Amino acid sequence: MKLQLIGHNEKYALEQSLLTLFPDERPVYGAVAPEDGRWAVVTREEDASRVAFVTELCYDGKTARCSYGCPLSGDEYAREGQRRHALGLSFFGAAKDALGVAPPWGSLTGVRPTKVALALLREGGRAFAERELEETYAVTPARRRLVLEAAEAGLRAAQTLDARDVSLYVGIPFCPTRCAYCSFVSQSVEKTLGMVEPYLDALCAEIAAAGETLRAAGLRVKTFYMGGGTPTTLSAPQLDRLLAALERSFDLSRLAERTVEAGRPDTITEDKLAALRDHGVTRLSVNPQTMDDAVLAAIGRRHTADDVRRAMALVKAAGFAHVNMDLIAGLTGDSPAGFAASLRECLSLGADNITVHTLSLKKGSRLTLSQDAPDGRVPGAPAVAQMLDYADGALRTNGYAPYYLYRQKYMSGSFENVGWTLPGAACLYNVCIMEELHGILSLGAGGSTKMVGGGLIRRAFNAKYPKEYIERPEKWRANLDAFAAFYRNLSERS
Repeated sequence: MKLQLIGHNEKYALEQSLLTLFPDERPVYGAVAPEDGRWAVVTREEDASRVAFVTELCYDGKTARCSYGCPLSGDEYAREGQRRHALGLSFFGAAKDALGVAPPWGSLTGVRPTKVALALLREGGRAFAERELEETYAVTPARRRLVLEAAEAGLRAAQTLDARDVSLYVGIPFCPTRCAYCSFVSQSVEKTLGMVEPYLDALCAEIAAAGETLRAAGLRVKTFYMGGGTPTTLSAPQLDRLLAALERSFDLSRLAERTVEAGRPDTITEDKLAALRDHGVTRLSVNPQTMDDAVLAAIGRRHTADDVRRAMALVKAAGFAHVNMDLIAGLTGDSPAGFAASLRECLSLGADNITVHTLSLKKGSRLTLSQDAPDGRVPGAPAVAQMLDYADGALRTNGYAPYYLYRQKYMSGSFENVGWTLPGAACLYNVCIMEELHGILSLGAGGSTKMVGGGLIRRAFNAKYPKEYIERPEKWRANLDAFAAFYRNLSERS
């Protein structure tokens, strides 16, 4: 779509709206010409106290215009947010009129729609938030319910945290094979087996240094999460070595939970589960994504639904307190009926957490790079909507409630990912990271550390790939220094 900006350069906010409302379009900037069939001219009008955006939009011959303005107040950071808000609602109004329909999340864009819901709840309570989400943001009833329930779960979680609490994440960037939809930093262990031990050596060095950093800062670990990749790609002795290093380096006596992703059932064995239990792991994640063997093969998973059933039997026998299972709506070759059957089986297998993701066609995934999407085997938005609607009803009927959610770019139908839980089984780490309730110290290749406090959020990133991470320890050392400085400055200001 041709985009012409007048009086501003708010490209990021505009592109977020474009992706939400026109997911198949990509921005092209320049002056709009009469022959352009799909275009938008977005004009900003601003004085010292107010900003307004006017969007004129044409889509395949249908034109529309919408103006939205709001007061400007606060510092420049706050004003930037107010400008983005006005731009988004202006563009949304014009696009909705041109298309004749609105997406399920209305004008809300970005990863965390709960941020808006949380602010509305704090401003005026549940009834006020419900009304604003409907009237101002045009969010559908089902998504209003989801986002308000997740925001309320975030409020409850925040009440359990102390100012000195942080979460600890450890990344294991190895998998048995790479799934077709995956864009995470993960290496197939078939190709990189020789890198695992050197990676653990480097990771244990970072763990030791990070423990010293936390002690010096007077911080304590509230939740621990080991993800990837697939951590259970490691052998039982390697898991034992890694978890022992964590116990030596950190005071884990006040942990609320210890979570490890055992996402691939073909990596789960009795000796690995025993190692995890010996080190106090309380929560395990077993992620089939689907229980249909044909769909598993289509997405590059070298295991079957029977492997999932076997793995869940081993996990149940090992006695972990909580078990999560992930499903993805919209996978290659799946259907609403097939997705419903997968969900029913996950319910029967006894997981007290079930996360329902929507397929995101990310740029770095094999599914996108290989151009599988256009061949018709990836379900369209109406089919994905049926899958998510079924999940909402079935999970609620079985006693589950939504407790966190987030969105991603390039999601089928511009929907969402939702974590569902039985009472008392919510994963606090998931809420903390999604609601940005406190800092997340992230160790390992691809680690994204987040520092939160004093109204500020700062990020620091480790080297992305295992080889680079092993060869450049100065990068994680600099990140630990930044982490220490942030919390030292925060302490001095308080």
